[in-house]
Formats: sequence, C-alpha cells, structure tokens
Amino acid sequence: MEEIKPFHIDIPQADLDDLRDRLRRTRWAAQLPGGWSRGVPVAYLRELAGYWADGFDWRAQEARLNAFPQFTTRIDGQTIHFLHVRSPEPGALPLIMTHSWPNTVAEFLDVIGPLTDPRRHGLDPDVAFHVVAPSLPGFAFSPFPEPADERPWSIERVARTWAELMAGLGYDRYGAHGNDAGAMVTPQLAALDPEHVAGAVITAGLGIPMGAPGELDGATEEELAQLGLMAERMAGGSGYGAYLAARPQTLGHGFVDSPVAQLSYLVERFKEFDGWGSGDEPVDRDLVLTNAGLYWLTGTGASSSWPYYEGAAGLPIDQSVVPTGVTHGGPAVMRRIAERGNDLVYWGEADSPSHMVAMAAPGPLVEGIRAFFRILR
Repeated sequence: MEEIKPFHIDIPQADLDDLRDRLRRTRWAAQLPGGWSRGVPVAYLRELAGYWADGFDWRAQEARLNAFPQFTTRIDGQTIHFLHVRSPEPGALPLIMTHSWPNTVAEFLDVIGPLTDPRRHGLDPDVAFHVVAPSLPGFAFSPFPEPADERPWSIERVARTWAELMAGLGYDRYGAHGNDAGAMVTPQLAALDPEHVAGAVITAGLGIPMGAPGELDGATEEELAQLGLMAERMAGGSGYGAYLAARPQTLGHGFVDSPVAQLSYLVERFKEFDGWGSGDEPVDRDLVLTNAGLYWLTGTGASSSWPYYEGAAGLPIDQSVVPTGVTHGGPAVMRRIAERGNDLVYWGEADSPSHMVAMAAPGPLVEGIRAFFRILR
C-alpha cells in the first residue's frame, strides 16, 4: 500500500454549473402507456431532474461527507478512497463497511455517527467501532486509471485489497459489514483473512434456496409462501443484471454524457429493488441525488457498473472460518439453509422498507450490527 493522503471533496463550481445547464437542456422522451411497468415515467423524472437542477443543495451534501475524515491511497495500482472515522471509545473495534451498488459511501452517512460514537447518540457505549468505509474500485473517488487495468476487479480482488488496506492502517483485528455488493465482499474478505477478521455481518443474501435436494425439508406453508413472494420479486424487473454482465460499456456512454440518463437508471434501480410505483419513497431524494451527483461529478457512472461483468451479480459465498451474522434474515427456513455452510451466530429479523438498508432504516441496521458484535466479545 502506498502513502495515505488526506482527501477533501471540493467539486469545482464550473462542474456544478455544467450539470445544471445539461439538466435544463434535457431532450425528453415521449411518455409511453403503462406507467412504471415500461420504465421511469417522464413526469416523475422531469420533476426530480428539475429539483436536482434548481432545488438540490450539493454543497450541503458535500459538507456532510467532508465532516468525516477522508483519505486516499493506492493498492495494487488502484486509487482507493476511504472514510476513516475513529471512535472516542477506548475499546472500539475497527469495522470495514462496504457499500452497495448502485451506491457510494454516501450510503453510510446516517450510520457512521451511531456506530463510532454511540454514547453521543444515546446508545450504550459498550459496543463501538472505528469505521473504515472505502469507495469500491471504479466508484466515485476511487476511479479506474486510464486505460483501465485489464485484470478483473472481481469480488476476491476487492477483498484482498480491503485486507491490505486494514493492515496498512495498523488494524490487526477487525470486523466487516456489507450490503448488496458489499454483502459479497464481506464473507469473501472473511474467507481470505480469517486470522484478522473477527466477524462478518451482512444485511441479507445468505440462505436463498438454490434447489438443492432436501433444502426445503421442514419448511412450513407460511415460510414457503414467503419464499414464493421473494422468488416472484427476484424473477421480475428489467433484466439489468444480465445486460450489465454482458455489455456494461454500452449504457456507460449515456451515463457519462447525460445526467438524466444516469439519474433515470439509478431511480429505476431504487424503485425496482423497493417495488415499482410503491408510493412514498423509502429513501430520501436528497440521498438519491447525492449518490447520482457522486457518479456524475466523478464520471464513474459507467465504471461503477462494470463489476457485473466481473461476476458481481451473484450471491455471497458461504464460509465457516469466521462467525457470520445477518441483520435482515428473512424466513426461518433461510436461516436453516444458511447454517449449513456458515458459522451463523446471529440472524436478525429486522425489516427494511428498502434494499438500500442503511439509507432507509439506519437505526435497525445499527442495532443489528451492534447486536452481532456484542455476541463476539
């Protein structure tokens, strides 16, 4: 790992002016019948883009991010940006948190405070963390070099990079957490660095039935009904995963040339994950636009999609060398499946209104992470 350098976000005003100009000059598509079933409705997107241009305060969100100490380094030829927020509690455990896709470290804005300084947030200080939250390679302030490294940035390579980052920070024992893409990195990190990873806790992804013989033995009618609803939801949608796994570059041209193309794609992902036309948004739109802004202003909307091409559209691996926890576990039958391949010590029953758990329900996620590591003390 190369030298660690302090980092501060300071987007040039000219870039913000250019963004507003592009938003105001958008050529809008005609509205097709069918509402959300055919994609993001024009009226919905026009209103959101108008707010992005004339109501959203980027500088306020930039200041929220800059309130946390940030750094960059280089590992394996790749720039790695990360937040490193140390706890005032003397017994705090280092915790590396890996964000989801399509997201950024802004996903963790509302959970870092309670995790690092629980006393200040009215929580018992017996469990506290020094949080390290890196930007995944190709995301935001961890841009790929030009030309991009031809070696795949697979989940395993990311995990090895995280292990090197934590070692470079001087952490000999640490925990790991992740959601979505981060939920794939976290158990892989545990499997690769079990001598140093104290525990791995993810939001979800373990115990999903894959059709193995006897997998659903003992499942109740209620559990089977719950699994059916999950399967129905996972089977529907736009098919974005298969497309990105095959042709991520094609959509990328639109992502880096049109902020509305970028915004439309991100909004569809958020809505698809959380239910088409579900009414009230489970994630605050300022957080959605902060995420979109980080992609747009760093030109990484395309490269952030490339992990799908490298096999990131899968499920977390099973590993039994490090204790595992799941904060949003699902039906009990899934727990029984997950226990077969993992040293599962915590199965939370929290429910989230969104796939983007830290953004939609930060409180229950914080409690789940704390409950898991409390078991391991």
